[in-house]
Amino acid sequence: MAEQSVPSDSAGKPNPFRLRDALRKARIEAADRTSVVVDLRDAEVARLEILNDALDSLFSEIPAGVDLFDRGISQGDTPRLWIDAVAHIAMGRDKRIYRFTQDTRFGRIVIAESHDIPVMVDAVTDYIARRLIEREHAMVVTPAPAPAPAAAASAPVKRRSGVWTFAFGFAAGLAALFGFALVMALRGI
Repeated sequence: MAEQSVPSDSAGKPNPFRLRDALRKARIEAADRTSVVVDLRDAEVARLEILNDALDSLFSEIPAGVDLFDRGISQGDTPRLWIDAVAHIAMGRDKRIYRFTQDTRFGRIVIAESHDIPVMVDAVTDYIARRLIEREHAMVVTPAPAPAPAAAASAPVKRRSGVWTFAFGFAAGLAALFGFALVMALRGI
């Protein structure tokens, strides 16, 4: 059986704390990487808040009765600045570019991408204007169809009574049952 070698220090004594030290060092490195990720997420949120502040004047111009837009920042895995239920702005992969996207029934489309806040404000302004026009078109009431001409309404439609149909069916069923009973009785003799 082969002997297992145990790490030893300079005096030749076994060093059982080497693995613990390595684990502690690895945990510290993981914590440092996690703090970097948290710092990046905080930077994304800060950039989205700056854009959100730039959009304040635009959202103040929206009429009070319009409730299409619900602006807010969500702080999930990917922080987003929501414009409404289907459109949001998120940071790109390099965390410096704004990406304005909209979810459609055919998938997500990119409306605008830019490093500059004024360009994004213009894109959001155009989007809001289009949504307001769509709302106006949806609110238009279409006229009801015209009633049928009076000549067609004055001619009564004759309906036949279903009583005679029922009576004939009843008599035919009774005759068939009587015939079936007669045939069965003759076979039994």
